[in-house]
Amino acid sequence: TFVIASMFLVGALRFFPPPASSFMIKRYVDGLFQQDTSSEVHYQWVDWENISPQLALAVVAAEDQKFPHHWGFDFQSIGDAIQERRTNKRLRGASTITQQTAKNLFLWDGRSFVRKGFEAWFALLMETLWSKKRILEVYLNIVEFGDGVYGVHSAATIFFDKEPSQLTRREAARMAAVLPNPKRFSVISPSGYIHQRTKEIERQMNNLGPIHLKNL
Repeated sequence: TFVIASMFLVGALRFFPPPASSFMIKRYVDGLFQQDTSSEVHYQWVDWENISPQLALAVVAAEDQKFPHHWGFDFQSIGDAIQERRTNKRLRGASTITQQTAKNLFLWDGRSFVRKGFEAWFALLMETLWSKKRILEVYLNIVEFGDGVYGVHSAATIFFDKEPSQLTRREAARMAAVLPNPKRFSVISPSGYIHQRTKEIERQMNNLGPIHLKNL
């Protein structure tokens, strides 16, 4: 059944690097059948020990500051997002890093209730079967930092010509700054908005401090 299969899959990925994510596979398949779409995928796994702590902190500061403490869902942010939608303000995301990892690794893009249901299930499985460190490690390896550039290894080597362990604080903050829309925003040619967002992320990193991720 789906429940047993999904539990086995998530359990296995606690110990083994994923060979690809659903988003990578979709890009590759789309590129084969759509002439105006590239099938090129840059992806190489790198272990947690070889990822700059600056990047881990930058991504948490930018995407999900409550990550070390929640169980996969930030109900306060979800409530705030619903309230903003009711008052016709700009709709903002409320997904945690765990939810984003579930979506990127196993699912597809979109806002349907069906996908959200699957996302919640996989997020719950990951929070139960994986450590927080493992969730963040997988996220940093599969998230898209640029068009077809997946994970910290590809991003560090392509954008900065260095190993992911060598990323500086500013480089890490800039990479985190493009995550809301890596196809629209660029790490190597940052807009004024990305420059401002990078500085804000650095301020948030200073506020949190390295101790924020010490006990993952």
